[in-house]
Amino acid sequence: MSVASTPPEAGPGDRASGKRRSGGPPPPAGDRASGKRRSGGAGRSAGSGESSPGASRTPPPVPRRSPRQSTHRPPRRSPSAGERQRDAERSRAALLTAALDEFAERGFAGARVADIARRAGLNKQLINYYFGSKEGLYLALQESWLDREESFADPALPLSELVVRYLEDALHDPRPIRLLLWRGITDGSAPETDHDRQPDVDRVRAGQRTGELADNLDPAAVLLAGMGMVAAPLIMPQVARELLGADPSSPEFGARYAEQLRRIIAHLAAAPPAPEDG
Repeated sequence: MSVASTPPEAGPGDRASGKRRSGGPPPPAGDRASGKRRSGGAGRSAGSGESSPGASRTPPPVPRRSPRQSTHRPPRRSPSAGERQRDAERSRAALLTAALDEFAERGFAGARVADIARRAGLNKQLINYYFGSKEGLYLALQESWLDREESFADPALPLSELVVRYLEDALHDPRPIRLLLWRGITDGSAPETDHDRQPDVDRVRAGQRTGELADNLDPAAVLLAGMGMVAAPLIMPQVARELLGADPSSPEFGARYAEQLRRIIAHLAAAPPAPEDG
């Protein structure tokens, strides 16, 4: 009878019955009778440390070799152009969001490229790849604000409602206002943006022609005052809290202050024509 080259492991029943596993010699008779585990080297009497004359050395069990694992791997698929584009858009968006956090918190001079990349969970080399430099990232952030502005500031809205829209956006996310504050106070090193304010002035002037604003008011001055009213509770939150008795981040403050802004802007309108004498 031939002996298998890789014998199966002995099961519990085989060990209990003392049956010999095929492929290996039986244990010595004394071991089978007593069931004791032999201590010391093979062929030695237990406790004596001397070799038994008739004992034979039992060879160690041959470890069972597991089947060779296949090392073949399917070839890695290269991402398509559309996937690469989506990855690039996600990376750019993540860097812009992280940059807004960092610049609003520390200003342009205090923000570090490594910290922006860490916030985004990306390699800092991607800032140079997508934006050219820290300055390029800052300017791209200014451009992204214009896109955000278009999403809520419809020029067709009445002037009072337009101011309230800016207020609601600022209270919801104060980071752009804080970034603007950094630029005005300490950030002389921040790159200048070519933001054309003239369309905003023209929008207020158009309201002046329709009676929404009195003729004796300067549209540019009204625009600046409106921006100040929007930014005030974020620039001076403690003063706003003391005056109105509510935190600027609370819904109660937002509702009350928004209504007051509507009324203030309404008072800037041209006086209605006097009734004709009957």
